[in-house]
Amino acid sequence: MKMNALYAALSGAFLLGAATLCTAQTTNTATGDNTTPSATTANHETRANAGAKDEYKAEKDKIKADYKEAKAQCKSMSGNAKDVCEKQAKADEKIAMAESDAKRKGNDPSSDYKVAETKAKANYDVAKEKCDDMKGKEKSACKKQAKADEDKALADA
Repeated sequence: MKMNALYAALSGAFLLGAATLCTAQTTNTATGDNTTPSATTANHETRANAGAKDEYKAEKDKIKADYKEAKAQCKSMSGNAKDVCEKQAKADEKIAMAESDAKRKGNDPSSDYKVAETKAKANYDVAKEKCDDMKGKEKSACKKQAKADEDKALADA
């Protein structure tokens, strides 16, 4: 199911991008438009930005669909296993969203930090939920280890 959604999203984005480029090429040549190069460049940039926005939206929609599918798979579980599954699905969604935002912004160091921070916090939430299966000192040690791992990941970021 995930692959079908991925193929559909990518196919849609590809076709939309191709349709935008075809329209841009035929509009200027078919009308014999004698626009200046700077006007043509600005027109292409506007269309490129619109295509990028559509691609970004399609990627966000795919991430949300993947999250819903992963969360639906958790419904058959019970107890803490279900809680861990749901936390993992939410963590994967948060990480994918952060990576998508970073990709959109390009080589921005703050974006890379945001991705690393999101990964650290999401992994901490999942690890903390896994600790709920334990009791007493074992549970306390597990939570301390999860916190230590988060702190290390944040420091590395």
